[in-house]
Amino acid sequence: MKHFYLDWNFNSIDLRICLPILLTLVFFSTYWFVSKSERIKNKFYSKYDFDNASVKHIFFTKYFGFFSMGIAPTIICLLYLPEMSLKKLGFSFISDTFFFSLVWTIGLSILVVPLVYFSARNPKNLVNYPQIRAKTWTKKTIFINALGWFLYLFGYEFLFRGVLLIPLIDPLGMWPAIAINIALYSATHIPKGLDETIGAIPLGFVLCLLTISSGTIWIAFIVHVVMAWTNTFTALKFNPEMQYQR
Repeated sequence: MKHFYLDWNFNSIDLRICLPILLTLVFFSTYWFVSKSERIKNKFYSKYDFDNASVKHIFFTKYFGFFSMGIAPTIICLLYLPEMSLKKLGFSFISDTFFFSLVWTIGLSILVVPLVYFSARNPKNLVNYPQIRAKTWTKKTIFINALGWFLYLFGYEFLFRGVLLIPLIDPLGMWPAIAINIALYSATHIPKGLDETIGAIPLGFVLCLLTISSGTIWIAFIVHVVMAWTNTFTALKFNPEMQYQR
């Protein structure tokens, strides 16, 4: 029985390419299935009233996402890729690119806020957002929601713009690294519908370029937080089933 020869050699370059991709797949999938677990969700709803259960469950998923996508893959990446560091992965302050980062962060935020504001009012968006489905919102609910998105998006952006992007540039080149990044980044939006899946392609492309240009994840992280907060609080304002209680 004949077959083609397989080269089983696995060197350091292979590891540097394969590990970030596999870490992204494993830890995003872990987050996704935990966040969508009905068993975990039911534990909250069986213990608390509807509003409190919704707040606690969603914050748990955000908090879990922070660790599963931000902390765990970063630790593994640093352990098995000794040439990597937190600074190289984008978790740093670079004075030379600070003004560049500041201008792009402010500019993109000014651009995306009105776009997100008007799209967030769409009835299709109100079905899913805000993710906390509490009927009555208080200052505490708003704070927990904002903190949850902040933690979650830090882990999310550090995974996609740090772990998945930076290590692949040297062995593959910038464009292949960006192409892989966009493909996986867009794919994670498939459950959220066609609009978000397609929208993730140009957004992912821009955020990759800005991450490489600035040497940090801060533009991608802050702009993503601005988008999430704008979407959430706009959806809250226009959702007829929800109200803010002072």
